[in-house]
Amino acid sequence: MIIGIDANEANLTLNRVGINEYAYNLLWAISNLQSEHSFVIYLKTPVRPDLPLERSNWHYRVIPFPKMWNQTRLPGDLFFHHPRPDVFFSMTHYSPRFSPIPTVVSIMDLGFLKTPEQFTHKDYNQLKNWTSYSVKQAKKVVTISEFSKQDIIKTYSKPAQDIVVTPLACNPHITGPVHDAKVLKKFGIHKPYFLFLGSLKPSKNIENLIKAFALMDPNYQMVIAGKKAWLYEQIFQTTSALGLQTRVVFTGFVEEREKPALLTGSTAFVMPSFFEGFGIPALEAMVCQTPVVVSDVASLPEVAGEAGIYVKPDDINSIASGMQIAISERAKYVKLGSDRVKLFSWTKTAQATLACLETATINH
Repeated sequence: MIIGIDANEANLTLNRVGINEYAYNLLWAISNLQSEHSFVIYLKTPVRPDLPLERSNWHYRVIPFPKMWNQTRLPGDLFFHHPRPDVFFSMTHYSPRFSPIPTVVSIMDLGFLKTPEQFTHKDYNQLKNWTSYSVKQAKKVVTISEFSKQDIIKTYSKPAQDIVVTPLACNPHITGPVHDAKVLKKFGIHKPYFLFLGSLKPSKNIENLIKAFALMDPNYQMVIAGKKAWLYEQIFQTTSALGLQTRVVFTGFVEEREKPALLTGSTAFVMPSFFEGFGIPALEAMVCQTPVVVSDVASLPEVAGEAGIYVKPDDINSIASGMQIAISERAKYVKLGSDRVKLFSWTKTAQATLACLETATINH
Protein backbone atom coordinates (compact mmCIF):
# COMPACT_ATOMS: atom_id res chain seq x y z
CA MET A 1 0.00 0.00 0.00
CA ILE A 2 1.18 3.54 -0.75
CA ILE A 3 0.50 5.99 2.07
CA GLY A 4 0.61 9.73 1.34
CA ILE A 5 1.31 12.10 4.23
CA ASP A 6 0.97 15.88 4.38
CA ALA A 7 3.91 16.65 6.69
CA ASN A 8 4.19 20.40 6.18
CA GLU A 9 3.71 21.07 9.89
CA ALA A 10 6.90 19.09 10.59
CA ASN A 11 8.79 21.07 7.95
CA LEU A 12 7.80 24.66 8.82
CA THR A 13 10.39 25.58 11.44
CA LEU A 14 13.21 24.23 13.58
CA ASN A 15 11.61 25.79 16.70
CA ARG A 16 8.74 23.32 16.85
CA VAL A 17 5.89 23.58 19.33
CA GLY A 18 2.36 22.24 19.40
CA ILE A 19 1.22 20.68 16.15
CA ASN A 20 4.70 21.17 14.61
CA GLU A 21 6.17 19.04 17.38
CA TYR A 22 3.40 16.44 16.96
CA ALA A 23 3.99 16.14 13.22
CA TYR A 24 7.77 15.97 13.54
CA ASN A 25 7.86 13.30 16.25
CA LEU A 26 5.12 11.22 14.64
CA LEU A 27 6.79 11.38 11.23
CA TRP A 28 10.03 10.08 12.70
CA ALA A 29 8.22 7.37 14.66
CA ILE A 30 6.38 6.18 11.54
CA SER A 31 9.63 6.14 9.57
CA ASN A 32 11.21 3.95 12.26
CA LEU A 33 8.47 1.31 12.12
CA GLN A 34 9.16 -1.93 10.29
CA SER A 35 6.48 -1.60 7.60
CA GLU A 36 5.69 -3.25 4.29
CA HIS A 37 4.05 -0.07 3.05
CA SER A 38 5.55 2.69 0.92
CA PHE A 39 5.32 6.29 2.10
CA VAL A 40 5.21 9.48 0.05
CA ILE A 41 5.70 12.62 2.15
CA TYR A 42 4.08 15.69 0.57
CA LEU A 43 5.63 19.12 1.19
CA LYS A 44 5.32 22.57 -0.32
CA THR A 45 8.83 23.71 0.67
CA PRO A 46 12.26 21.98 0.42
CA VAL A 47 12.90 19.16 2.87
CA ARG A 48 14.57 20.29 6.10
CA PRO A 49 17.75 18.33 6.88
CA ASP A 50 16.45 16.98 10.20
CA LEU A 51 13.57 15.02 8.64
CA PRO A 52 13.99 11.25 7.99
CA LEU A 53 16.22 10.46 5.02
CA GLU A 54 14.78 9.06 1.79
CA ARG A 55 15.07 5.32 1.22
CA SER A 56 13.43 2.64 -0.90
CA ASN A 57 9.98 2.96 0.71
CA TRP A 58 10.23 6.57 1.98
CA HIS A 59 10.07 9.39 -0.57
CA TYR A 60 9.44 13.14 -0.51
CA ARG A 61 7.26 14.87 -3.07
CA VAL A 62 7.81 18.63 -2.96
CA ILE A 63 5.13 20.51 -4.89
CA PRO A 64 5.64 24.25 -4.34
CA PHE A 65 2.66 26.56 -4.43
CA PRO A 66 2.34 29.96 -2.74
CA LYS A 67 -1.27 29.94 -1.55
CA MET A 68 -4.26 27.61 -1.04
CA TRP A 69 -1.99 24.55 -1.28
CA ASN A 70 -4.54 22.23 0.37
CA GLN A 71 -7.35 23.69 -1.69
CA THR A 72 -5.93 23.52 -5.20
CA ARG A 73 -2.34 22.30 -5.71
CA LEU A 74 -2.47 19.20 -3.53
CA PRO A 75 -5.88 17.97 -4.79
CA GLY A 76 -4.73 18.40 -8.37
CA ASP A 77 -1.62 16.35 -7.72
CA LEU A 78 -3.63 13.55 -6.07
CA PHE A 79 -5.95 13.39 -9.07
CA PHE A 80 -3.42 13.52 -11.87
CA HIS A 81 -0.04 12.27 -10.62
CA HIS A 82 0.62 8.53 -10.69
CA PRO A 83 1.18 6.26 -8.92
CA ARG A 84 -1.50 7.60 -6.64
CA PRO A 85 -1.46 6.86 -2.86
CA ASP A 86 -4.04 4.40 -1.55
CA VAL A 87 -4.78 6.63 1.46
CA PHE A 88 -3.82 10.19 2.39
CA PHE A 89 -3.02 11.36 5.93
CA SER A 90 -3.05 15.04 6.89
CA MET A 91 -1.01 15.78 10.02
CA THR A 92 -3.06 18.93 10.52
CA HIS A 93 -6.68 20.06 10.67
CA TYR A 94 -6.68 20.65 6.90
CA SER A 95 -7.03 17.79 4.44
CA PRO A 96 -7.09 18.20 0.64
CA ARG A 97 -10.27 19.97 -0.38
CA PHE A 98 -11.06 17.27 -2.94
CA SER A 99 -9.54 13.82 -3.01
CA PRO A 100 -9.90 10.73 -5.23
CA ILE A 101 -8.67 8.54 -2.36
CA PRO A 102 -9.69 8.05 1.30
CA THR A 103 -8.39 10.75 3.63
CA VAL A 104 -7.51 10.65 7.32
CA VAL A 105 -7.18 13.94 9.20
CA SER A 106 -5.58 14.62 12.57
CA ILE A 107 -7.43 16.95 14.92
CA MET A 108 -5.53 18.01 18.03
CA ASP A 109 -8.51 19.63 19.71
CA LEU A 110 -11.37 22.07 19.06
CA GLY A 111 -10.23 24.72 21.49
CA PHE A 112 -10.34 27.37 18.76
CA LEU A 113 -14.14 27.10 18.64
CA LYS A 114 -14.32 28.11 22.30
CA THR A 115 -12.06 31.15 21.96
CA PRO A 116 -12.82 32.90 18.64
CA GLU A 117 -11.73 36.22 20.17
CA GLN A 118 -8.13 34.99 20.10
CA PHE A 119 -8.06 34.98 16.29
CA THR A 120 -8.58 37.48 13.53
CA HIS A 121 -11.99 37.16 11.89
CA LYS A 122 -10.37 35.82 8.71
CA ASP A 123 -8.19 33.24 10.47
CA TYR A 124 -11.01 32.03 12.68
CA ASN A 125 -13.42 31.52 9.79
CA GLN A 126 -10.79 29.65 7.80
CA LEU A 127 -9.91 27.40 10.73
CA LYS A 128 -13.58 26.76 11.50
CA ASN A 129 -14.68 26.08 7.91
CA TRP A 130 -11.65 24.12 6.74
CA THR A 131 -11.65 21.93 9.85
CA SER A 132 -15.35 21.23 9.37
CA TYR A 133 -15.05 20.02 5.78
CA SER A 134 -11.89 18.05 6.60
CA VAL A 135 -13.61 16.13 9.41
CA LYS A 136 -16.82 15.52 7.49
CA GLN A 137 -15.15 14.17 4.34
CA ALA A 138 -12.50 12.13 6.19
CA LYS A 139 -12.85 8.36 6.25
CA LYS A 140 -11.18 8.38 9.66
CA VAL A 141 -10.17 11.05 12.17
CA VAL A 142 -7.12 10.75 14.41
CA THR A 143 -7.18 12.71 17.66
CA ILE A 144 -5.02 12.80 20.76
CA SER A 145 -7.38 12.29 23.72
CA GLU A 146 -10.76 10.85 24.63
CA PHE A 147 -11.75 14.38 25.60
CA SER A 148 -11.10 15.63 22.05
CA LYS A 149 -12.85 12.59 20.59
CA GLN A 150 -16.05 13.38 22.46
CA ASP A 151 -15.77 17.02 21.39
CA ILE A 152 -15.49 15.96 17.72
CA ILE A 153 -18.49 13.63 18.00
CA LYS A 154 -20.58 16.36 19.59
CA THR A 155 -19.52 19.13 17.20
CA TYR A 156 -19.52 17.29 13.85
CA SER A 157 -21.75 14.25 14.52
CA LYS A 158 -18.88 12.03 13.42
CA PRO A 159 -19.50 8.34 14.29
CA ALA A 160 -17.41 7.22 17.25
CA GLN A 161 -16.03 4.22 15.32
CA ASP A 162 -14.49 6.60 12.77
CA ILE A 163 -12.44 8.48 15.39
CA VAL A 164 -9.21 6.91 16.67
CA VAL A 165 -7.45 8.17 19.79
CA THR A 166 -3.64 8.12 19.53
CA PRO A 167 -2.16 9.51 22.77
CA LEU A 168 1.07 11.44 22.40
CA ALA A 169 4.40 11.18 24.20
CA CYS A 170 7.16 13.51 25.30
CA ASN A 171 10.12 14.63 23.23
CA PRO A 172 12.23 11.52 22.52
CA HIS A 173 15.38 13.49 23.40
CA ILE A 174 14.16 14.01 26.97
CA THR A 175 15.16 10.74 28.60
CA GLY A 176 15.70 11.64 32.25
CA PRO A 177 16.73 14.34 34.74
CA VAL A 178 19.39 16.81 33.59
CA HIS A 179 21.20 18.97 36.13
CA ASP A 180 22.72 21.99 34.39
CA ALA A 181 23.40 25.10 36.45
CA LYS A 182 24.45 27.00 33.32
CA VAL A 183 20.91 26.95 31.95
CA LEU A 184 19.50 28.32 35.20
CA LYS A 185 22.19 31.00 35.33
CA LYS A 186 21.47 32.03 31.74
CA PHE A 187 17.91 32.98 32.65
CA GLY A 188 18.65 34.38 36.12
CA ILE A 189 16.89 31.51 37.89
CA HIS A 190 17.67 30.39 41.40
CA LYS A 191 16.25 27.51 43.41
CA PRO A 192 13.66 26.90 44.68
CA TYR A 193 11.29 27.72 41.82
CA PHE A 194 8.10 26.59 40.18
CA LEU A 195 7.96 26.23 36.40
CA PHE A 196 5.36 26.88 33.73
CA LEU A 197 6.36 25.82 30.22
CA GLY A 198 4.22 26.78 27.23
CA SER A 199 3.06 29.62 25.01
CA LEU A 200 1.80 32.80 26.65
CA LYS A 201 -1.89 33.02 25.80
CA PRO A 202 -5.20 33.21 27.70
CA SER A 203 -6.07 29.49 27.62
CA LYS A 204 -2.91 28.72 29.62
CA ASN A 205 -4.32 30.60 32.65
CA ILE A 206 -0.99 32.21 33.51
CA GLU A 207 -2.63 35.20 35.22
CA ASN A 208 -4.27 32.98 37.83
CA LEU A 209 -1.02 31.07 38.23
CA ILE A 210 0.82 34.28 39.06
CA LYS A 211 -1.91 35.32 41.49
CA ALA A 212 -1.65 31.92 43.20
CA PHE A 213 2.13 32.20 43.29
CA ALA A 214 1.77 35.50 45.16
CA LEU A 215 0.35 33.48 48.06
CA MET A 216 3.40 31.20 48.26
CA ASP A 217 6.64 31.35 50.26
CA PRO A 218 8.53 34.50 49.12
CA ASN A 219 11.77 32.50 48.85
CA TYR A 220 10.43 30.86 45.66
CA GLN A 221 10.67 32.09 42.08
CA MET A 222 8.05 31.51 39.41
CA VAL A 223 9.58 30.77 36.02
CA ILE A 224 7.33 31.36 32.99
CA ALA A 225 9.10 29.71 30.06
CA GLY A 226 7.67 30.11 26.57
CA LYS A 227 7.19 32.49 23.68
CA LYS A 228 4.60 35.25 23.54
CA ALA A 229 1.59 34.02 21.57
CA TRP A 230 -1.40 36.38 21.79
CA LEU A 231 -3.32 38.49 24.31
CA TYR A 232 -0.44 38.13 26.74
CA GLU A 233 -0.16 41.76 27.89
CA GLN A 234 -2.34 41.20 30.96
CA ILE A 235 0.12 38.59 32.24
CA PHE A 236 2.85 41.24 32.59
CA GLN A 237 0.41 43.79 33.99
CA THR A 238 -0.69 41.32 36.69
CA THR A 239 2.95 40.60 37.59
CA SER A 240 3.64 44.31 38.02
CA ALA A 241 0.42 45.01 39.92
CA LEU A 242 1.33 42.32 42.46
CA GLY A 243 4.90 43.61 42.81
CA LEU A 244 6.38 40.32 41.63
CA GLN A 245 8.78 41.63 38.99
CA THR A 246 11.84 40.30 40.88
CA ARG A 247 10.29 36.90 41.66
CA VAL A 248 8.66 36.03 38.32
CA VAL A 249 11.14 35.19 35.56
CA PHE A 250 10.01 35.35 31.92
CA THR A 251 12.51 33.43 29.81
CA GLY A 252 10.90 33.81 26.41
CA PHE A 253 11.27 30.90 24.00
CA VAL A 254 13.57 28.16 25.31
CA GLU A 255 15.53 25.70 23.20
CA GLU A 256 14.61 22.01 23.37
CA ARG A 257 18.02 21.22 24.85
CA GLU A 258 17.32 23.64 27.73
CA LYS A 259 13.96 22.19 28.76
CA PRO A 260 15.24 19.16 30.72
CA ALA A 261 17.39 21.34 32.98
CA LEU A 262 14.51 23.75 33.64
CA LEU A 263 12.15 20.87 34.42
CA THR A 264 14.65 18.95 36.55
CA GLY A 265 15.59 21.95 38.66
CA SER A 266 12.04 23.00 39.46
CA THR A 267 10.16 22.13 42.62
CA ALA A 268 7.10 21.41 40.48
CA PHE A 269 5.81 21.91 36.98
CA VAL A 270 2.49 23.79 37.01
CA MET A 271 -0.04 23.69 34.14
CA PRO A 272 -3.33 25.24 35.36
CA SER A 273 -4.76 25.55 31.83
CA PHE A 274 -8.40 26.22 31.09
CA PHE A 275 -8.03 23.98 28.04
CA GLU A 276 -5.46 21.48 26.72
CA GLY A 277 -5.76 19.07 23.81
CA PHE A 278 -3.16 16.87 25.50
CA GLY A 279 -0.33 18.41 27.56
CA ILE A 280 3.04 16.96 26.52
CA PRO A 281 5.05 19.13 28.97
CA ALA A 282 3.40 17.27 31.87
CA LEU A 283 4.91 14.01 30.59
CA GLU A 284 8.28 15.70 30.06
CA ALA A 285 8.23 16.85 33.69
CA MET A 286 7.53 13.28 34.84
CA VAL A 287 10.52 12.01 32.84
CA CYS A 288 12.65 14.62 34.61
CA GLN A 289 11.35 13.40 37.99
CA THR A 290 9.40 16.56 38.74
CA PRO A 291 5.87 16.60 40.23
CA VAL A 292 3.10 17.98 38.01
CA VAL A 293 0.32 20.30 39.17
CA VAL A 294 -2.41 20.35 36.53
CA SER A 295 -6.01 21.45 36.02
CA ASP A 296 -8.75 18.92 36.56
CA VAL A 297 -10.33 19.77 33.18
CA ALA A 298 -10.18 18.79 29.50
CA SER A 299 -7.60 16.12 28.63
CA LEU A 300 -5.15 16.68 31.50
CA PRO A 301 -6.58 13.95 33.79
CA GLU A 302 -6.09 11.47 30.92
CA VAL A 303 -2.45 12.46 30.67
CA ALA A 304 -1.46 12.79 34.30
CA GLY A 305 -3.62 9.99 35.73
CA GLU A 306 -2.90 9.21 39.37
CA ALA A 307 0.42 11.11 39.08
CA GLY A 308 -1.25 14.51 38.81
CA ILE A 309 -1.86 16.99 41.61
CA TYR A 310 -5.20 18.42 40.47
CA VAL A 311 -6.42 21.99 40.85
CA LYS A 312 -9.42 24.08 39.83
CA PRO A 313 -8.14 26.47 37.15
CA ASP A 314 -10.49 29.31 38.11
CA ASP A 315 -9.68 29.02 41.82
CA ILE A 316 -6.48 30.80 42.90
CA ASN A 317 -6.46 29.15 46.32
CA SER A 318 -6.80 25.72 44.72
CA ILE A 319 -3.78 26.38 42.50
CA ALA A 320 -1.75 27.59 45.47
CA SER A 321 -2.80 24.52 47.48
CA GLY A 322 -1.68 22.23 44.65
CA MET A 323 1.72 23.92 44.56
CA GLN A 324 2.03 23.47 48.32
CA ILE A 325 1.20 19.75 48.02
CA ALA A 326 3.98 19.44 45.43
CA ILE A 327 6.39 20.76 48.05
CA SER A 328 5.21 18.63 50.95
CA GLU A 329 4.62 15.37 49.04
CA ARG A 330 7.26 15.68 46.36
CA ALA A 331 8.77 12.19 46.65
CA LYS A 332 5.35 10.57 46.31
CA TYR A 333 4.48 12.37 43.09
CA VAL A 334 7.95 11.91 41.59
CA LYS A 335 7.51 8.14 41.94
CA LEU A 336 3.96 8.18 40.55
CA GLY A 337 5.10 10.30 37.59
CA SER A 338 8.05 8.05 36.80
CA ASP A 339 5.67 5.08 36.59
CA ARG A 340 2.99 6.96 34.67
CA VAL A 341 5.17 8.24 31.85
CA LYS A 342 6.21 4.70 30.89
CA LEU A 343 2.72 4.20 29.43
CA PHE A 344 3.39 6.70 26.62
CA SER A 345 5.70 6.48 23.60
CA TRP A 346 5.83 7.81 20.05
CA THR A 347 6.22 4.23 18.82
CA LYS A 348 2.77 3.43 20.25
CA THR A 349 1.39 6.61 18.67
CA ALA A 350 2.84 5.66 15.29
CA GLN A 351 1.55 2.08 15.49
CA ALA A 352 -1.99 3.24 16.32
CA THR A 353 -1.88 5.84 13.53
CA LEU A 354 -0.66 3.31 10.96
CA ALA A 355 -3.39 0.84 11.97
CA CYS A 356 -5.96 3.60 11.42
CA LEU A 357 -4.58 4.37 7.96
CA GLU A 358 -4.76 0.70 7.03
CA THR A 359 -8.43 0.44 8.01
CA ALA A 360 -9.32 3.64 6.13
CA THR A 361 -8.99 1.83 2.79
CA ILE A 362 -11.51 -0.88 3.70
CA ASN A 363 -14.73 -0.76 1.66
CA HIS A 364 -13.43 2.10 -0.47
